[in-house]
Amino acid sequence: QVQLVESGGGLVQAGGSLRVSCAASGRTFSRYTMGWFRQAPGKEREFVAAIIWLGSGTRYSDSVKGRFTISRDNAKNTVYLQMNSLKPEDTAVYYCAATVINAAVSTSGEYDYWGQGTQVTVSS
Repeated sequence: QVQLVESGGGLVQAGGSLRVSCAASGRTFSRYTMGWFRQAPGKEREFVAAIIWLGSGTRYSDSVKGRFTISRDNAKNTVYLQMNSLKPEDTAVYYCAATVINAAVSTSGEYDYWGQGTQVTVSS
C-alpha cells in the first residue's frame, strides 16, 4: 500500500505561481511512477503531468506544457508540481497518483493509488 497526501493548494491570482506537493508513505516510493491529475467542477478528471520512477522521463498535457513542471525527491518521498503562469481555467482539485508502471502514463485507470486532493483556485 502507498498513502499519498497532497498539500500546497490555495488561492492565487492569474499569472501567479503555486507549488503543490505530494508526500508518499508505505512501499518504496522510488519504484512508482507519479502522476498529477485535476478535476474542475462539472468536468471529468484529467491528466496533468507524470514522472517515471526509473530515470527522469516526464510527460505533460498540452494545456500545461511549458507552464508546469513535475519533479520528485525520492529521498523525501515527495513529488512536486510547480505551476507558473496560472490561468483561471487551471482552477481544480489537484490529485497525485502512483503506479508501478515504469512509463509516464496519462490514463487515470493505470494508477493504483490516489491522494485526497488539494484545491487550487486561480482568480482572474
